[in-house]
Amino acid sequence: MSEKLKIKIAYIASAVFLALSAYFIAIERFYFSAFFPVALALLWMYIYRLDWVLLLITFTTPVAMQLSDMDMGVSISLPSEPLMFGVLTVAVLKWMFEGNYDRRILHHPVTLALIASMVWMFFTSVTSELPLVSLKYFLSRLWFVVSFYFLGVPLFKDLNNFKRFNWFYIVPLFYVIFHATKVLAAHGFDEDVSHWAMSPFYNDHTAYGAILAMLLPFTLASMFYRRYSFNYRVAAAIASVILLVALYLSNSRAAWLSFVGAFGVLTIIFFRIKFRYVFLTLAVLVGIFFSFKTQIIDFMEDNDQDSSGKFKEHVQSMYNISTDASNLERINRWNSALRMFEERPILGWGPGTYQFVYAPFQRSDEKTIISTNFGDMGNSHSEYLGPLSESGILGLAFILLLILLGINRGLRIYQQSKIPEVRLFSLVAILGLTTYWIHGFLNIFLDTDKLSVPVWAYFAVIVALDIYHFQREENTNVNKVDD
Repeated sequence: MSEKLKIKIAYIASAVFLALSAYFIAIERFYFSAFFPVALALLWMYIYRLDWVLLLITFTTPVAMQLSDMDMGVSISLPSEPLMFGVLTVAVLKWMFEGNYDRRILHHPVTLALIASMVWMFFTSVTSELPLVSLKYFLSRLWFVVSFYFLGVPLFKDLNNFKRFNWFYIVPLFYVIFHATKVLAAHGFDEDVSHWAMSPFYNDHTAYGAILAMLLPFTLASMFYRRYSFNYRVAAAIASVILLVALYLSNSRAAWLSFVGAFGVLTIIFFRIKFRYVFLTLAVLVGIFFSFKTQIIDFMEDNDQDSSGKFKEHVQSMYNISTDASNLERINRWNSALRMFEERPILGWGPGTYQFVYAPFQRSDEKTIISTNFGDMGNSHSEYLGPLSESGILGLAFILLLILLGINRGLRIYQQSKIPEVRLFSLVAILGLTTYWIHGFLNIFLDTDKLSVPVWAYFAVIVALDIYHFQREENTNVNKVDD
């Protein structure tokens, strides 16, 4: 916007504010007028400091509460999602009238993969079994992506904003951790209570555990990074301990597994193990699994250890596919998703529709005591099978392409950058995304603000590092050679 237009908007907003305040005072509704300074401040930030709005959304996300209407397939997280809708609106208007968005971002491979994914999601929303549900799902994904990817990349041009982003999420998360721990303590740290102790802020312990695992690489890396001040590193160490304890108390087996998986990736990066060796190892493990599939399944079926408050028994229950209802229900949901894909392999059933249409694809011999036909017990429990069943083979292909390109670019920056903090942030982003996408084998959270905000922000920081810092290093080196 031009400066004259900004001034005009400020004058108009001030006049409206004064007029409405005078009106509510006149009719003795003083409490209504108290909201206008907040609204005016928000309006000012949307016009002048959109970066502050993004950090404000980040701060509100951990404590946002979700309102749902299952009959309409509509849910909204307050206040974070309305704020993101405002960002989407302002961003679209800004791009329409100014058209000065950095084209390097639009031409980046990660961006192109993301745009392809969004275009295909919109197309399959139009062809959906439930178009209204799918279009709402697409719109919510759009404001997540625009806010924290397309505006996140310019935000992270300033490296300090990545630190601010993480702390703006972590600090209010401490309140959720305190609340959940207090509830757990009041019930003697009962394992069943850990499933809902974090409500109403997080739907269950899996999403709660996922964000704890995702943020730990940042606090741990900050704790060990010697270029930071002593006080900063102490604060990071305290935060790491709190997050680790909360992760343990979450009793989320998938979150534990994702955190361990991130350490495995860190080992591969640290020892510079060649990708071909990693690929060969995975291929051998897959081959062993299929060669001894019957024996392995028999071994897993012999395990009757259910979820437990004891750590060893809880870990052992991860591969219980004979009596553990949670594990068996996941298998039921995965098989249903595969049958949905088989029936509509190209277009799928429509984004966001899984929980409303999967019931007929369940088999009676696979249903569990927690199975339902009413779509009120979650979705496909897989960040990969969900898109496969809802948007067909291309829906999954675009997600996999996005992950591979993002991780590949992050690794390239980490291995070749000469700037220590750039290398640190690229590593944090890689490990944070690793925890999420490992967790994605067992759960799906990109339809919620709680995980969408950090996931798209972490992709954005990799692209920002690549465009504004790493490529600048390359250009500087080329100029030195030319000189």
